[in-house]
Amino acid sequence: MNPPSPAENSEERLVGADRVIAVLTELADHPLGVTLDELASTLHSSKPTVHRALATLRRAGLADMTGRGVYVLGDEYLRLAFRNLDGRPETARIQPLLEELAATCGETAHYAVLSGTDIVYRAKMDPPQGAVRLTSVIGGRNPAYRTAVGKALLSGRLTSVQEVSDWFGPFPLEQRTANTLTTPEQLLRELEMTRRRGFAVDDEENEVGVNCLALPVHLDGSEIPSGAVSISAVRFRCSLDQLVDAVPAIRETIARRLGGGAVR
Repeated sequence: MNPPSPAENSEERLVGADRVIAVLTELADHPLGVTLDELASTLHSSKPTVHRALATLRRAGLADMTGRGVYVLGDEYLRLAFRNLDGRPETARIQPLLEELAATCGETAHYAVLSGTDIVYRAKMDPPQGAVRLTSVIGGRNPAYRTAVGKALLSGRLTSVQEVSDWFGPFPLEQRTANTLTTPEQLLRELEMTRRRGFAVDDEENEVGVNCLALPVHLDGSEIPSGAVSISAVRFRCSLDQLVDAVPAIRETIARRLGGGAVR
């Protein structure tokens, strides 16, 4: 048998790297830990293959094994992630803003960016008071079509039914709640309204009992928003009408904290 060619070796290394990344990604979904058997089943890979990937991650400190063969993300992974997050210029600018908005509004403030058909939360601040806290997490994702942040960031990009269909298709989209917009025509009307008024709303479209309002922000001065700031409110504490009434104050706070050009 002839030895594998350099190209074949490269392909094997790539597959191996992909498997390591897949294991690392799956570990992130299990903060309480996951077993080798569970990982192998979820990833549709053999236990020896997954075990080799885990060994690679453990050598780098990116994974750890607790008692009874349960695997979790390693402290080194968390250290690297938080060091990177804290070192981003946007974090230093956004966090004080979110702290003020959460304290002033008494609800959870987010900063999120667009990632394809999803939005990703980059920063979050819960209110200092209040027994009910939202389940969103930094790094977490939600579909853009059913979030105020997503609609705020897409309102300037999608201006026709065809563009909406191309971005999100196939339709109809998942109806998460009774209020979720699931057709391109519904979404286009909402994006047009968002564009006219300068802010977006989520009327219990992503989570029952939770309303949200979002404004796009321009941290780098470009015409395309770098992200959006949102206030997510538990309905029994703060209605959607109350959030809309607070838009001028929210806009003023953003402009004061980030500069007048950050909100338009």
